[in-house]
Order: sequence, then C-alpha cells, then structure tokens
Amino acid sequence: MPLDGLAIDASHLARRYGRRWALVDVSFQLPRGRVMLVAGRNGAGKTTLLRILATAIRADSGRASVGGHELTEREEIRRTTALLAHPSDTQSVLGRVGLADRANDAVSTFSAGMRKRLSFARVLLQKPTIAFLDEPFGQLDPEGFELVEEVVAELKSTGATVVIATHQIDRITRFADAQLRLENGRVA
Repeated sequence: MPLDGLAIDASHLARRYGRRWALVDVSFQLPRGRVMLVAGRNGAGKTTLLRILATAIRADSGRASVGGHELTEREEIRRTTALLAHPSDTQSVLGRVGLADRANDAVSTFSAGMRKRLSFARVLLQKPTIAFLDEPFGQLDPEGFELVEEVVAELKSTGATVVIATHQIDRITRFADAQLRLENGRVA
C-alpha cells in the first residue's frame, strides 16, 4: 500500500521506563479512515503506544509516521490530530455530550465521568483527521457508553482514522476495521 494511503505507519517502536520495556518492536500500518482497536491487559503497552503516536512521549527506538508526518514533526502531527474548533459549535456539542447545562461551570467541579464527556466534546469540536482514544469507556455510565459509540461512529463517517485502546472490546469491535493485540509490550 502506498504510504500516502496510510494514516499510521509504525516500524519497530520500543519504549522503556527505567529497566522495564513497555513496548518492544511494535510494527503495524493503518490505512486512512479506518478504526483500529488496540487491545491487551493492564500494562500491555496500549497507553504507551497511543502516547508515542500522539507525540506526548518519544519512542526509545523505531520510527513512525502519523498522517504522513514523521513523529519528529511534532507540531504538524498535533495539527493533524487536533484542529481548532469554531466557537459557534461549542454549545451544540456540549448538548450532544450531555453538558449543555454545565457550560458555565468550572471543570474542577465536574465528576470523572463528566470530564470524560468533556474530552469527547473536545474531540468532536476539533474534527481531527486522526483521533486517539485511550480507555474511552472508563468512568462512564451506560449512557456514556452509548456516547462513545456515537462519537466513534461519527468520526468514522467523516473519514477520520480512530485508534482506540480499551478493555471494552465487545463494545467497539463492530466499529473496528483492524485490531492490534499487545501482550507484555509486544504484538501478540
């Protein structure tokens, strides 16, 4: 597949925390517009992988491109994965995630579930071409689970690439075009 058709091209990514390897030789390709499920137990390396791809942390070795940009092009990747929102959309999106009545409240007063909903509002407002969702079902009630499914479906319908790390595999497999299973930092 030509590289211009890839949202993510990862080759031999590795990351160590102290003496422990969180990722070891992780390689995969994900075409644009696809939804990929990253599965694995706690400590398998899911969050580390997403943080590397989102340029929040650096890999110790290996290389990757996201949206056609090498991970060293941090600012361009951040623009690709998070675009600025138009202010007029804010109230509408807050209503969609169930926070319209809290629009003027300090985020510090929000519960963990409300903060998670706010993060989905940010994703919807940013209209990213690539979205990384790390444990999106965490701290949500059943209504919030439906919200996650709606957000993923909407992103997919716009042609965005979505990478989801979760333990709630059964809730997301119907959206997933690809799966990457990690065990002890390695592709299983």
